[in-house]
Formats: sequence, structure tokens, C-alpha cells
Amino acid sequence: MNLAVIGCDFRSAPLALRERLAFPDAKLERALDELIARYDCEAVVVSTCNRVELYLARSLAEQALDAGLVAEFLGEFHGLTAAEIRPHLLERRDSEAVQHLFRVAASLDSMIVGEGQIAGQLKRAYEKARGRSAAGPLLNALFQNAFAAAKRVRHETGIAKGRVSVSSVAVDFVREVFTRFDDKTVLVIGAGKMGGLTLRQLRHLNPREILVTNRSAEKAQSLASECGGTAVPWEQLDDACVRADIVLSTTGAEPTLMPWRRWDGILARRAGGTVVVIDIAIPRDFDPRIHDGDRTCVFNIDDLKNIREKTLAERRKHVAPAEAIVEQEVHRFLKEWTRRRNGPVIARLTQDCDVKRAAIVAQVMSKLNGRLTDDDKRYLEKAFHLMQNQFLHGPISALDEATHEGHGGNLLEALRKLFRLE
Repeated sequence: MNLAVIGCDFRSAPLALRERLAFPDAKLERALDELIARYDCEAVVVSTCNRVELYLARSLAEQALDAGLVAEFLGEFHGLTAAEIRPHLLERRDSEAVQHLFRVAASLDSMIVGEGQIAGQLKRAYEKARGRSAAGPLLNALFQNAFAAAKRVRHETGIAKGRVSVSSVAVDFVREVFTRFDDKTVLVIGAGKMGGLTLRQLRHLNPREILVTNRSAEKAQSLASECGGTAVPWEQLDDACVRADIVLSTTGAEPTLMPWRRWDGILARRAGGTVVVIDIAIPRDFDPRIHDGDRTCVFNIDDLKNIREKTLAERRKHVAPAEAIVEQEVHRFLKEWTRRRNGPVIARLTQDCDVKRAAIVAQVMSKLNGRLTDDDKRYLEKAFHLMQNQFLHGPISALDEATHEGHGGNLLEALRKLFRLE
């Protein structure tokens, strides 16, 4: 096996560098073409917000690619110097590279353990490589087995259970209050990034109506257009609250945007029914005294983060079983790849020994013709066969061990030369 994984992740490189090393779709295909042309290798490029990794495989006869060469390639491709990149690159080879990919696919190497996005990102990277004929026998087998291992982890452990982003936890809170949403109105107060992310989650509930208000009418209109909602003038905030069933507030205004007395006036105008307020602003937009658990349910950013931490703590309990599954799948893949890689040589070696053994046994039988019983002949044949097996056991075992340790290629070539195997 001549496999290398070289790249950087959220631990080894700052976000600013990862952004400069990223491969958007427009650049990814060109990068794959250049890699296979320059290095005569198989290649898959994984580029996400948390990692940029090059999976590179070459024939055993070729020199292994290293981090220095990859740093030069990345520097030329992205207009950086190799010196800027090299200190941040991580390098893994052969069995270590296999284990790394399996752990990444199973979301054991993610910033948030168990997050589900990475498997899809890996599949898209692999399909891109296949589309450019950049993935060959080794990377095809490697990625397909990694996906199978990740599927086992998801199905056999609870590592992916529960929501962990603030926006997705917010939706879970809303689901606890309402059972249907096609008759509900969502009001978004503020048009910041967090509000937009949470609104995208709420949209999946298919509410009847989405209202957006912001001090900047332009920003309100922009967010409303993105989500298929309606912009409401800031001066009509109270009227919008009267209509809303779900309020998402993100302004962080001072003084408090919605003091208790102001909300009391809004409640007096409401026809009835519970309103859920998701206050993810810092400082808080809604006075916490507004929460009564009946007509008004208020959840703030600390409520959401506490649930997130509980979910992550629960997921961490499943890390050890998930790691055990990965170890099993890595061992199985390496064993299978060893069989595929070494099988033809071992078969030829065994075949040649069979032919030579049979010829020697025939000579002995001819020499001792008439002096051996049938039992003697059978014993003699078994003895020669046992000697052959014992003779071959050493080199075959050594080849298997060397392959698992990552340097089986040299021993494989040595066996071919020593035994004159074609």
C-alpha cells in the first residue's frame, strides 16, 4: 500500500488559512486534474470548513508523496508560499491513513462528535474524484469501506442522536409546544446571522406565514425574500407580536426590547393560544418574567446551550463503542486489501512450490518403485507437503506482517526476485 493523507484541519490550522486553502467546486476539478497529471497518482480532495485533506495513492514502485510536495502544490495552486503552509500540514500513511479516514467518516474526528454533515461531504468529494477518473482501485475500495464503517457506527451506537446546534435545538423546543405548524405564524425580530440560521431550521416546519422585522427595513426585506416571508416595519413590532405563534428574537438591544409591561399589553390583544419566544440575543431581548409556561414560553440562549451540552455529553458515551467498530472495520479492510494485493504473488509462489514438490515426489516414487506400500506412499506425500507448508509459512507471514505495518511493498518485490516469480 502506498497511501498518504496530507492536509490540515481545525486543530492544526487557523480558519484564515483553511479559507485560503479551500477548494470550491470551480477549483476542485482542476486541482484533481493537476494532481493526477503531476504525480501520476490516485487523488481525492476533501475540502470543508473544518479540514482540507488530500488522499493520495500511488503504485508500490513509485516514491511516496510527502507533505513537502503537497505544500508546494497547495502553494502554487492557491497563490501562497510552501513555507506558510507546511507547518500546518498533518501527514498520515498507509494503515494510519486508513484509520484516519474511517474516523473522519464516522464523525469521530469532527469538532462536534457525531455531526452528520461530514459523511455527505466525503461522499461528494469522492464522487467528484470518480467523475474526473482520479479515484483508482485503492481509493475506490478505501472510501467505499469507510462509508460502510460510518453506517455501522450510526446504526449500532447513539453517537449521532440528538441535536447539537443552537438553531436545531431551538426547533426541538418549538416541537415540544406545538404538534402542527401549517396554521402557525413565525416572527423574526432582527436579521443577523444567527437569526438566519435558526430561521432556516424553522422553515422546515412549513409554517403558514413568516414575518421579518428589523430596524433596517432593507435588511428585513432581504431576509424576508430569502425565506419567502413578509417584511414588517419596525414601528409595527407590537402588531406583529400579536399575530405571531413563534417569535425568534436576535437583536441584543439595550435597553431590553420587550419589557414585561410592554408584553403584557401585547398579550391583552391576543386572541388566545400559546406563543413560544426563542430569545437568542445577548443581552436578552425579552424580560425573563414574561415566561409563564402557559400563554408565553420563553427560551433563551442558555436554555438552548444547556440542552446542547447534555446532548454532547450523551454522545460522548458512545465514542468508545464507535471507536471499537472503526478498529474492526479498519482491520477488516487492511486484511482484505492485503489479500487482494499479495494474493497473486502468494498463489504463484505456492503454485511453483507445488510443481517442484510434485516433481521431486515423483522422482522418489520412481526410485523406490516396488519397495513402498500404499501407506508409505501416502505418508511420503504428506511429509513433503508438510515440509512445503512449513517452508512457505515464514515468508508469507512476514509479508502479511510487513503489509500491516505499512512497508509490505519492499518485501513483496523481494519475494518476486528471490523466487523468480513472474
